[in-house]
Amino acid sequence: MTEVKIDWWKGGVIYQIYPRSFQDTTGDGIGDLPGITQRLPYVASLGVDAVWISPFFTSPMKDFGYDVSDYRGIDPLFGDMEDFDALIERAHELGLKVMIDLVMSHSSDQHPWFVESRASRDNPKADWYVWADPRPDGTPPNNWLSIFGGPAWHWDARREKYYLHNFLVSQPDLNFHNPAVQDALLDVARFWLDKGVDGFRLDTVNFYFHDAQLRDNPPLPKDRRKSDTAPAVNPYNHQSHRFDKSRPENIAFLERFAALLRGYGAAVIGEIGDSERALELLEEYTGVAGRIQMSYVFDFLSGNDLAATRISEVFDALHSVAPNSWPCWAMSNHDVVRHISRWSLSDPAAKAYATVLLCFKGSVCLYQGEELGLPEADIGYDDLQDPYGKEFWPEFKGRDGCRTPMVWDMGVNGGFSTAKPWLPIPHTHLQRTVVAQEADAQSLLHHYRWAIGLRRKHSALRGGSMTDLHAEGPVLTFNRADDQQTLHIRANLSAEEAGGLRPWQVQIIEG
Repeated sequence: MTEVKIDWWKGGVIYQIYPRSFQDTTGDGIGDLPGITQRLPYVASLGVDAVWISPFFTSPMKDFGYDVSDYRGIDPLFGDMEDFDALIERAHELGLKVMIDLVMSHSSDQHPWFVESRASRDNPKADWYVWADPRPDGTPPNNWLSIFGGPAWHWDARREKYYLHNFLVSQPDLNFHNPAVQDALLDVARFWLDKGVDGFRLDTVNFYFHDAQLRDNPPLPKDRRKSDTAPAVNPYNHQSHRFDKSRPENIAFLERFAALLRGYGAAVIGEIGDSERALELLEEYTGVAGRIQMSYVFDFLSGNDLAATRISEVFDALHSVAPNSWPCWAMSNHDVVRHISRWSLSDPAAKAYATVLLCFKGSVCLYQGEELGLPEADIGYDDLQDPYGKEFWPEFKGRDGCRTPMVWDMGVNGGFSTAKPWLPIPHTHLQRTVVAQEADAQSLLHHYRWAIGLRRKHSALRGGSMTDLHAEGPVLTFNRADDQQTLHIRANLSAEEAGGLRPWQVQIIEG
């Protein structure tokens, strides 16, 4: 295959779609692939470059698709392969690239690979997952913890061994030290590339390899613990995750993966989940030729505010630790509290942050409903679906609050479904529908269109340099420039006048 140039992603804007909650066409209360296809003209109207679609593969749905039982299958909840083909065709007609979520660090325990692996100690796939003998006293082989709570090891009576699961017990980790596993997963990627996808979002990209010696993770001092990878109440934060993830062996596999993608002109967003070394890994994964193009970072996906000083600190660290990297910025996604609620933003504040985000160097991910200013939904325990929330309730209520269905109009269930939705739709969301905001020229929706259009119009915002970023109180200042133009950007990220700017005013001056 002839190698083609791959640069459409650079500075691009990618719209994340959570399939269960975008549009239902079958009347079962769950969104599906035909629903996405039906709504693609709306997505294209935003001016974005691509869509990233969260998992729709065959799955028992214990983690809502992030537990894959067939990497080449479409779960019947979402449709079939003809529906996916139609989605790809329609997206490309509209000028949209399609990226899909590839979950390779682990599979479902119902995947045929794991069913065979756990059957005996000497079958052909016995070493396709991470198995280990117990300590002499029968306890797990080391102190590694699961992000979803408890030990990261589960005893299997068939093999009389423990297997590793960094997430749910039903999500056993694949053994990337086995070349056959790597080859099988590259074949999965090739299958979808041949189907016409334009790239992948790689879930938990730094979790692929574990320490082959199974050494204990050291404790992490309390003053160094962060809650951007796991909630503060999770003891996962008490360890320095030196040996269960972010291993150096990952680099060679990412180079293999990138080599496959180059022939297709495809791109990758890697999700780096590491509270201690995220920027170092960003540089290692994206700052060196021949590896993946961009990586998702968590700096703006956590915290109770996003003051100008904090943004300045993030970019100072980025320039110091990861000067050659290409980050993909986001403020909301399917795993975190929506930023409208997390930072208690009014519409003027939300407009300011959207504008600033779309002026940053790097690529940008927007999460469905963000452009409507949807707040986090308050989901009661009886309606809760997320196993993560059930484990740590009520101190951590899980991820359902950001996953409620999209609201299109004032019809039944916001135009999402004629049936009871899989998660309840808050009344506050029905006041912020697409139809209502289309009719209001001053709405947040129209502002997002304007800000995305601004990025498309100015080449300096897509691929130019970013210099002189600093904060003076609540005012953030920086420059974007390429060989065609220079833009001076000043943003007052406060509700008071500052630096000669009105509250929440963003000033962009060319020249």
